[in-house]
Amino acid sequence: MSEFTTKDEPALDAGLLSPVRAGTPVEAATGDAAWLQAMLDAEAALARAQARLGTLPGPAAAAITAAARAERLDVRRLALAARETANPVVGLVQAFTAQVAADDPAAAEYVHRGSTSQDILDTGAMLVAARALDLVLADLDRTAAALAGLAREHRDTAMAGRTLTLHAVPTTFGLKAAGWRQLVLDSAERLRRVRDGGLPVSLGGAAGTLAGYLEYARIDGGIADADLGDYLDRLTAAYADETGLARPRLPWHALRTPIADLAAALAHTAAALGKLAADVQVLARTEIGEAAEPGPAGRGASSAMPHKRNPVLATLIRSAALQVPVLAAGLTQCLSTEDERSGGAWHAEWLLLRECLRLAGGAAHTAVELAEGLTVRPERMRANLDLTDGQVVTERLAAVLAPRIGKAQARQALSRASALAAEQGRPLLGILAELPELAGAFADGEPAALLDPAGYTGAAGLLVDRALGEPS
Repeated sequence: MSEFTTKDEPALDAGLLSPVRAGTPVEAATGDAAWLQAMLDAEAALARAQARLGTLPGPAAAAITAAARAERLDVRRLALAARETANPVVGLVQAFTAQVAADDPAAAEYVHRGSTSQDILDTGAMLVAARALDLVLADLDRTAAALAGLAREHRDTAMAGRTLTLHAVPTTFGLKAAGWRQLVLDSAERLRRVRDGGLPVSLGGAAGTLAGYLEYARIDGGIADADLGDYLDRLTAAYADETGLARPRLPWHALRTPIADLAAALAHTAAALGKLAADVQVLARTEIGEAAEPGPAGRGASSAMPHKRNPVLATLIRSAALQVPVLAAGLTQCLSTEDERSGGAWHAEWLLLRECLRLAGGAAHTAVELAEGLTVRPERMRANLDLTDGQVVTERLAAVLAPRIGKAQARQALSRASALAAEQGRPLLGILAELPELAGAFADGEPAALLDPAGYTGAAGLLVDRALGEPS
């Protein structure tokens, strides 16, 4: 036995190996206590919905709701009991019924009336997701606002565009920030679409036919067979209203679109934030130094090298970006389920879904601090633009020369000039003046003006204006 555990007190997940979500709001919103409370909320909402339709006594629904408090149950005991039933709801219903009976013996008869484990766990999962998405969306909105500020401030701040790791042509930091913002907005749009209509209650009964609900409606509410279709619609609507979730078209025990859609949106969110993180890591490199993370003294410290201040925020975000799409693929795979309830595929979703919510939420929370506190260094951007002494704008020179000496000849001459400049360690401007094939091709002073990288940022400023919805 490990020195860190005892027989009675096992070491539980404290986030030691997942610092991106440790201590963030989404961690609490997706923890075991939150899942337990969500399932209890699902049970209570079901009782209230049935009471609204007259098939369950109102006082019983009130007693069930009052008893639905996670702190009254032992979550660890429920977890261990789940090993005997392959899901936590069976033990939960037993323990919860006992709590209701202690308060109101008559109400205990109506706990879980007509329901099944999957209805409660899936509805609870949707409640957890909805609550977590509210947190994630708030963080994405803050991140997008901060990035909009960076894009506006640095609309015309020239920097080297990099393709395949090398300097390409100039761009602006404003356009880069606007691009990060667009990805964040894309993610928020996807998450809102899921939250606002793609998180449904689960109401199917033992095998997706709602037979138990309907039978109890006959027994407890005197619902006639001819009225069962109407009762079904009203029950689903009432349950959705009580939970704040959507109404499904069909029971979805084996139709896992809600989970797959949620997974896809979370994967996009983590990966989109990962683009921001990856770019910041590049810009923060010692030899580039065009941006730096915010942070108090001591953050990013190395255990061995006192001089280092590592980009920990970007590293945390990127760690999530590399995990969530893989986990989301596992959730998508669970679409291929068998029968009316799966023996394993449904069960495989639970931890994958929680980790997707935790990691994407942790990344979004971390991105707020990164975006709001990012230090931008225009002077380093200009210095890096000048590293190649004008070669970063050879595309511009080729376009100007093409109608004067021919496209092929222009490209050949500039390729030769660039090679000579690199070989001799000289500015491109001087080489251009010496090439006989370019004699007379430029007006006096024209090459120097054309070689200014700040003058060759294309439509970057206009694109920033469009991205921010501002007039150009």
